[in-house]
Amino acid sequence: MRIYKVGGAVRDRLLGKPVTDIDWVVVGATTEEMLAKGFRPVGADFPVFLHPKSGEEYALARTERKSGRGYGGFTFHASPEVTLEEDLIRRDLTINAMAEDDQQNLTDPYHGQRDLEARLLRHVSPAFAEDPLRVLRVARFAARYAALGFTVAPETLELMRQLSESGELEALTPERSWKEISRALMEDQPQVFVEVLRACGALKVLMPEVDALFGVPQPPAHHPEIDTGTHTLSVLQQAALHKQPLTVRWACLLHDLGKGLTPEEEWPRHIAHEFKGLKLIKAVNERFKVPRDCQELALLVGEYHTHGHRALELKPSTLLELLQSFDIYRRPQRFEEFIAACEMDARGRKGLEERSYPQADYLRGAATAARSVAVQPLLEKGFKGPELGEAIKRERLKALKAYKEAAST
Repeated sequence: MRIYKVGGAVRDRLLGKPVTDIDWVVVGATTEEMLAKGFRPVGADFPVFLHPKSGEEYALARTERKSGRGYGGFTFHASPEVTLEEDLIRRDLTINAMAEDDQQNLTDPYHGQRDLEARLLRHVSPAFAEDPLRVLRVARFAARYAALGFTVAPETLELMRQLSESGELEALTPERSWKEISRALMEDQPQVFVEVLRACGALKVLMPEVDALFGVPQPPAHHPEIDTGTHTLSVLQQAALHKQPLTVRWACLLHDLGKGLTPEEEWPRHIAHEFKGLKLIKAVNERFKVPRDCQELALLVGEYHTHGHRALELKPSTLLELLQSFDIYRRPQRFEEFIAACEMDARGRKGLEERSYPQADYLRGAATAARSVAVQPLLEKGFKGPELGEAIKRERLKALKAYKEAAST
């Protein structure tokens, strides 16, 4: 029995990055031997065991063979005869196909270290094209390591293009796709994830609504970058720079989908794109079974982001409707995330990345003014039921009028 550290832990140590998760592969062992040493079995598909003390995962060396469509369409074979090299060749990228023993002696049969130095994301073998999930994984790694200068090798991008055209991407489950998408959005350069998917044709398959934004112009006076797709990537980049949570990043990616529906004869204007985009945002949310908090914020940002930008001009009644739509009294955090998404949208414009966004503090102040209305005095006046609701609304409107007057002086 020989035990090796494999994959990301080896890669990140060689890159000088912090190692968080460690994967181990065991060569020359049987399931019975692992159980005898106190390892606990997990997973039904292939032999993976939890270490009796550390709880880390140890997998028996295995080979795999394509047996069906999609991510799960594989037959695995694990036995003491499977070599380390045979286990490593089934991995996606050369930089993930290295192993080291307890003395840090490197086993690198597919030249992962060379590709690390060349800053290349290259597939290990033609079997790469058997797993459609790898298209998303490579795009995610491109986003993670873009700051270090990594790019996708041309021949790997070509395989990704073939996978995108094969229909295999449609076989991915929503859960697997969302796991990769959400992880990629939380990388330091999530816009690179979208760029790579677009470069290999996968964006058109997975999110045609986002792909349709590229080549669609916007008014240069408001959008010096002009192209809507370019703007979307810039907004996503700003969200990452400002360490926004996943909810905000997802909303930033989808906020302008309605502009992809504007007829060419109406370009570069996009009248009512906020409302037109809602059905597209819903479709993307449903396609990937997106968590509810991300779904809700994306829809609200899509519908109201231009309200956010015009906050200083809004009538008190419109401002109150906006606050009510977000249920700021019970869900203040969601309104804060809306403000953040609006600010990222404003900053995601060429040359305007550092411009101040006074609308943010104005909206926060408006929310505070509306929340400051006390309900108890109205109850003491005898209001109840629908009348109480109307009375609260009148008082909040009065508070917002006073707030707007004070802010304008």
